[in-house]
Amino acid sequence: MKAREIRDLSADEQAQKLAEAEKELFNLRLQQTAGQLEKPDRVRLVRREIARIKTVLNQAKAAR
Repeated sequence: MKAREIRDLSADEQAQKLAEAEKELFNLRLQQTAGQLEKPDRVRLVRREIARIKTVLNQAKAAR
């Protein structure tokens, strides 16, 4: 999801996307520890998505 798409979401939807991404990252890390992770690059992509969402949230907070 691109930053522009994240900005178009409401604050509640942004928070929901952040929670979903953090939950997915947690599950990916569990799989990685157990050696069952099929797509290791997905961890990096989810971390970047979390960073994008947090950046948009902080920009909106600073703009207020």
